[in-house]
Amino acid sequence: MSLAVRRLQLGPMANFVYLVADEASKTFAAVDPAWDVSAVFAEAAREGWTLAAVVLTHNHFDHSDGLPDVLRRSDVPVYVHAEDASAVRGEGRRIVETGDGSALGLGDSRLEFVHTPGHTPGSQCLRAGERLLTGDTLFIGACGRVDLPGSDPRRMYASLRKLGALPDDLLVMPGHAYGPRPAARLGDEKRENPYLAGALRLPLERFLKEVDP
Repeated sequence: MSLAVRRLQLGPMANFVYLVADEASKTFAAVDPAWDVSAVFAEAAREGWTLAAVVLTHNHFDHSDGLPDVLRRSDVPVYVHAEDASAVRGEGRRIVETGDGSALGLGDSRLEFVHTPGHTPGSQCLRAGERLLTGDTLFIGACGRVDLPGSDPRRMYASLRKLGALPDDLLVMPGHAYGPRPAARLGDEKRENPYLAGALRLPLERFLKEVDP
């Protein structure tokens, strides 16, 4: 499996939009296309890549408002977790509902979905080789908000613990440029991110009281 990842920072909310490509087949998945779809297709054209799928880490507008434009240009499947799918079902005929551990085949590569509810019920991360695209579940030095409709701090706690069980060498690539750097090793986040470290160290009630995500 040979994967390439390109990161674009787009829009007024410092979103990261990702292109995850299988280098052998030159096909790619657009992850959280928002704000400037032309920039996504321009980057793909520079690389000689063809769009094969869209992946949404969750349903919020700043991660999905480019979806209608993408689908006008290319009728590809849209992978979204079943718990968030109702919010985007009207955007395309080919919604594919994902679940924890399901996968997307991209050429000879396999991208795996990790269900991480908390920010939204259907928030999910995408494991692409040695990279972990975390959407708004895990930022560099922080975690996603849990005070929005559909958010749940208890589910966020469980999701952070799930991510904490993954290998330290994974590269965390979040959905926003909110941290001091655009990416970091998961092992470093386990030690330095107060939300992730707190979830791994504390029982639930103490986490909710002391860390207050």
